[in-house]
Amino acid sequence: MSDDDRSGLRIPGLLERYGLRPKRTLGQNFLADAGLCEKIARTVSPNGGGSVLEIGAGTGALTAPLLALGCRVTAVETDRALCQVLRETFAGSLEAGQLELVEADARELDLSAVFGAMPAPRTLAGNLPYHLSGLLLRRTVELSPGPDRSVFLLQLEVVERMCAAPGTDAYGALSVFVQAVTTPSRAFVVKRGAFYPQPKVDSAVVVLTRLATPIAVDDVFSSLVRAAFEKRRKTLRNAWRNVLGLGLPELEARAAAAGIDLERRGEVLAVADFERMASVVRQQRGDA
Repeated sequence: MSDDDRSGLRIPGLLERYGLRPKRTLGQNFLADAGLCEKIARTVSPNGGGSVLEIGAGTGALTAPLLALGCRVTAVETDRALCQVLRETFAGSLEAGQLELVEADARELDLSAVFGAMPAPRTLAGNLPYHLSGLLLRRTVELSPGPDRSVFLLQLEVVERMCAAPGTDAYGALSVFVQAVTTPSRAFVVKRGAFYPQPKVDSAVVVLTRLATPIAVDDVFSSLVRAAFEKRRKTLRNAWRNVLGLGLPELEARAAAAGIDLERRGEVLAVADFERMASVVRQQRGDA
């Protein structure tokens, strides 16, 4: 592929050249706007350089500007045919050691091991398939060591949920899990026309900055959060009853110790409220 082909991001022609078509099963919607890709790359690496773990490299639309910024990129791609495209496109960067290509499914890859081997500062980035975004975001939250920051291109609705404040319609379990570990901020909206093929919804770039002291997202914290939002109209008294083996008397005692009003609903609790309740539960059962 020529440099002109890469800069123009002529995705349909590129795919046709290799006899490929976007795979719906993999949620393939390729970025087809070179200027936008450069903007995302600058969001990933504002000062240039650093290590980037890119999830879903696709045709290399984001990989190319990241390399141009001097980043050391480890690109993960599950589509074998696209991996061949990447090997041919970035042969020089692969040979020079600036790019490493990992042919694997990000859902099954040991991201912590890959990430831990990369020199700091480290950023996680990617254009995440809509149908896998929840799973991959959860894996991001659980990463240890965690990234200094993460920059993802996601469905706009998902980004709004990640950034939502307590008491708003968009606030839910995803908001709590993300905000327990990071400070999320929406960088900019990406219209659906920037992709090939064009999806039915708009997207947005979100930046997740790791908290200096992340909250422990363990089974206690997770169970409390999920139960609180499973049926939004339930009060916490009903939502949390029998969660983690707590009967009503035990639940009331622990809620009182945590300063939680059980007549409220989960959608009004801040992340710190969930952590306070989780901490009391851990102490009472001897986990802490």
